[in-house]
Amino acid sequence: MKVIQFLPSLESGGVERGTLEIARALVDAGHESHVVSNGGRLVDLLVSQGSQHHNWPLHKKSPITLRHVRPLRKWLQQFDADVIHVRSRMPAWIAWLAWRKMNPATRPKLITTLHGLHSVNRYSEIMGCGETVITVSNVAKKYLVDNYPRIDAAKIKVIHRGTDPEDFPRGYQPTDQWLNNWAKEWPKLVGQRLICLPGRLSRLKGHNHLINLIQRLKQQGVDNIKGVIVGGVDSDHHTYLASLKTDIASKSLEDDIAFIGHRSDIRDIYAISSVVLAVSTKAESFGRTVLEPLSIGTPTIGFDIGGVGEIFSILFPDGRVRSQDADDLFAVCLRILSDDTRDTKARIKDNTDFLLENMCKQTLSAYEELVRRDG
Repeated sequence: MKVIQFLPSLESGGVERGTLEIARALVDAGHESHVVSNGGRLVDLLVSQGSQHHNWPLHKKSPITLRHVRPLRKWLQQFDADVIHVRSRMPAWIAWLAWRKMNPATRPKLITTLHGLHSVNRYSEIMGCGETVITVSNVAKKYLVDNYPRIDAAKIKVIHRGTDPEDFPRGYQPTDQWLNNWAKEWPKLVGQRLICLPGRLSRLKGHNHLINLIQRLKQQGVDNIKGVIVGGVDSDHHTYLASLKTDIASKSLEDDIAFIGHRSDIRDIYAISSVVLAVSTKAESFGRTVLEPLSIGTPTIGFDIGGVGEIFSILFPDGRVRSQDADDLFAVCLRILSDDTRDTKARIKDNTDFLLENMCKQTLSAYEELVRRDG
């Protein structure tokens, strides 16, 4: 098969990572993999793994982007792909508008994947336009079914995202070399119990919960506790970063919370953390930053909402915080920090439910089924 995936850009994030994972699976299975985006730092990795990248600026949420509909239609007609797979709303609109006026007998099959629980409106409904619609969780499927009655529920497939056990093996421990480098880079964090909050620096990720949690734990007399915020900041969020640092300073926590930026060694940071937090203030469709630490056996706690709650319910019910209440979060965190670490880790179920191999096989099967169905 010749498959083209569409997304806004290839910088970082869950959609981008999933795109690269499917692209690599296509290449490994002997298919032809193409990705359309506005480019980004992950393009080189994509190409090195055997896919081709095509730069189209379909990322801007503006009527001006509609000018690409006709050129894209012409390009698709010449390209003769078997499947086009769209993963984000603006590229989905452009791809769908181009695709719908192509010859139904010869045009590619159209698949969409819903990655996020978007605001409910006509703009978001486009993610249900595929001949097959993939959702990354049962929560995401329910979002579509409940909010968009025009979408045929029978064409929705739930394909959970997943981790590779080789990348996140149970019981993983960093090498001595990594630990030595970490100690040189972050000496104040050595010998401390770390509470890690991964994810981009966005208000939705709930960094205020980490700040307040560290403050309360210190007031409670919990020793050797430090907060670690992992994630880069883009140009739109510098003001937010400044507000976080102001809040930290007002609570005299400058020595207790570290911003360590975007990291490629997140697995090692999970492994040395006592607790990983998932405290997004808005329900997410999945929750890779919950799945990854739980896969290696690091206690993870977070709000029981969206796809995050779905993962907790299967792998680590003890980590669920039933409400988005600061007192409940504090109570769950304090209990886990107070328990014997070995007992807590033993209660984390081995991850056999959310595996990368399953995601790739099921996605490629969805392509093949659609191509065969009308082929």
